[in-house]
Amino acid sequence: MHRFFTLIMTISLLFPLKGAARELSLTLDDAIIMARVKSVNAAVALDELKTAYWEWRTYRADRLPEIGFNATIPSYANRYSSYMNSEGEYSFVRNRYLDAQAQLSVTQNITLTGGKLSLNSSLDFLHQYGYDGGDRFMSIPIALTLTQPILGVNTLKWNSRIEPVRFAEAKAAFLSATEDVALATVNYFFTLIMSRENVAISEQNLTNARKLYTVAVEKRKMGQISENDLLQMELNMLDAQSSLTDCQSTLKSDMFTLRSFLDLEEDVEIIPVVPQAVPVAEINFNDALDRALANNKFAQNIRRRQLEADYEVAKAKGDMRQINLFAQIGYTGTDNDASGAYSRLRGNQLVEVGFSIPLVDWGKRRGKVKVAESNRRVTESRLRQETMNFNQELFVLVERFCNQQQQLTIATRSNEIAQRRYDTNVETFLIGKISTLDLNDSQTKKDESMRQYVNELYKFWSYWYQIRSITLYDYEHHTDINADIDKLVR
Repeated sequence: MHRFFTLIMTISLLFPLKGAARELSLTLDDAIIMARVKSVNAAVALDELKTAYWEWRTYRADRLPEIGFNATIPSYANRYSSYMNSEGEYSFVRNRYLDAQAQLSVTQNITLTGGKLSLNSSLDFLHQYGYDGGDRFMSIPIALTLTQPILGVNTLKWNSRIEPVRFAEAKAAFLSATEDVALATVNYFFTLIMSRENVAISEQNLTNARKLYTVAVEKRKMGQISENDLLQMELNMLDAQSSLTDCQSTLKSDMFTLRSFLDLEEDVEIIPVVPQAVPVAEINFNDALDRALANNKFAQNIRRRQLEADYEVAKAKGDMRQINLFAQIGYTGTDNDASGAYSRLRGNQLVEVGFSIPLVDWGKRRGKVKVAESNRRVTESRLRQETMNFNQELFVLVERFCNQQQQLTIATRSNEIAQRRYDTNVETFLIGKISTLDLNDSQTKKDESMRQYVNELYKFWSYWYQIRSITLYDYEHHTDINADIDKLVR
């Protein structure tokens, strides 16, 4: 964060006046810092993390006691209602009353059994108009209630196994997403570098082409070169002008892309600084695979999907028959006043056992079990295939990265040689010792070598951040990539 604030201060110093031409010299590290804070990709990753975090908080809240208060204060009725006398005859009677209820409860889910235990206390009030009894109160000072499914699937227990894995997957996905933001920055950054290099190459080529054409005109006057060579030099100059126009157009487009990605204003001209140094790291496949399986979201995703497939099988088996237990013990009392309703208490017990067992369902429930088991086998096969693909892709990536370090060294040396060769050939051509074909060849090789150097540098940083994204490990500083999740989601 200190580097980011330093970068912001640098930007403010570069932009002293509104409306003035503004340039921003930007290194790759600073561009990545800005992208992780300001880019849309980073905002999306953070929002997804927040969603997963609050889902995790909701799951944890289900495991804690819930205190609730329910009340109806008051309820008034003035109506006719049906009444059956002792002889079984119905009639309608006028009924006018006022009642109120209040209940305080503490409920706790039981993860071990999948049941629910609650402690309740309630007070009911009833006043019937036109009746000599006056007010009536009924109290339940304390009642302990157990609701317990038997033989069914224990969803709470399965959630306790699945939800922690789901949240770990979400955290790993966020960390990988931040590295993917860096990877996207590398792509846009080096695309802009390549565009600027192409413009610089085109400008230099045009300058040289004009200079060489002027010399060629004089040599033609003296008969030192043929008309064909003169026309070829003029054609080279025109080609250089056309190439410069195309490169300038591409540069504007690539500048706009990176500027938008970093959420910079439209009048900012980014001057990307070509990285001169690269991190030195020795990475082998086995170490990278171990870290990926420990840190990457892929490992958590595999585990979660396996657990979810197992849960669907258990749920289908549990739905074949259902037995539910409901039990309540406590005390209750009633009287004409509230204090009396609490002084003369009696026992209050209720036990219910209900069950639902299909006698003939034509194999419907058993079929659901078979479907769930078949889906689980499909999931397991897919997970094995995805694991093999993951391991193979990581192996190829590590091999490419290790090879890229050597490729970058070769490209650096080739670029130096090609530049020196071109400079020498220009001087040699001016004294008439080489032909235009040799000069054109050295210019082409010089341009290709520069582009190849930038491309090899881009591939190195691309592989570097891909490995960081997969392993969530910083091989330069030898530490795991992590973040303060609680601080980020606040």
